[in-house]
Amino acid sequence: MKLTETALPGVFIVEPAVFGDHRGWFMETFSDAKFREQGIDIAFVQDNQSYSATKGTLRGLHYQLNPKAQTKLVRCTRGVIFDVAVDVRQGSPTYSKWFGIELSAENKKQLLIPKGFAHGFMTLTEDVEVQYKCDELYAPECDGGILWNDPAIGIEWPLHVTPVLSGKDEQAPVLKDAILNFTYNN
Repeated sequence: MKLTETALPGVFIVEPAVFGDHRGWFMETFSDAKFREQGIDIAFVQDNQSYSATKGTLRGLHYQLNPKAQTKLVRCTRGVIFDVAVDVRQGSPTYSKWFGIELSAENKKQLLIPKGFAHGFMTLTEDVEVQYKCDELYAPECDGGILWNDPAIGIEWPLHVTPVLSGKDEQAPVLKDAILNFTYNN
């Protein structure tokens, strides 16, 4: 398993070792021991899965406030997505900066997104499934979000279409108006 830190400290691209033969392939999608070897200590407590039928579906940008903030390990098990993490830790040198990567069933890459980051993805194909682990249970009272196209963040979404959004995501505030309680700690 290879972990590569991105330009956003704490956000990692995770590339599992894939072992294949004439039958297909096998990969270990998470190993507590291998993450600890890299200095990452996470106790995941919840697995989630989403399905999107339509190309251009956009989910996010979501986060949970403290004390129920979540670290997520995201992977695409069917289709292709553009996955994004945005630093929402006030006082961080990378506050409001974003990182995006294509995750697909074919490339088998994953994205590790720590607490203090908003997360979202856009489907680049039809018939997409996304799975992700969280280190904290979902808490509706701590649910937060940011508008997907906030110009102050400037995410360069790869599809130039009007995305398919939930009502909640359509109404999300821009970052400057969002409720945040994350602070940056060196």
